[in-house]
Amino acid sequence: MTTSRVKRAFKYRFYPTDAQAAELSRTFGCVRKVYNLALAARTEAWVRQERVNYNATSAMLTAWKKTEELAFLNPGLV
Repeated sequence: MTTSRVKRAFKYRFYPTDAQAAELSRTFGCVRKVYNLALAARTEAWVRQERVNYNATSAMLTAWKKTEELAFLNPGLV
């Protein structure tokens, strides 16, 4: 007896307002920046044969938010 599965997909269009598009662009930019910083930190640690766990990455994010250069990551200040 064989069972077959039906795979379904749904596609939705999203038409953001100008304000929503600006907020999405800002959010995705922040996410990209944090991801790249975390990846660089993990890569540097890997080269030194060390590990960077979630807690260390979270602590780095907190420290990054306190710097002047990355203050835009702090949602309360924008």
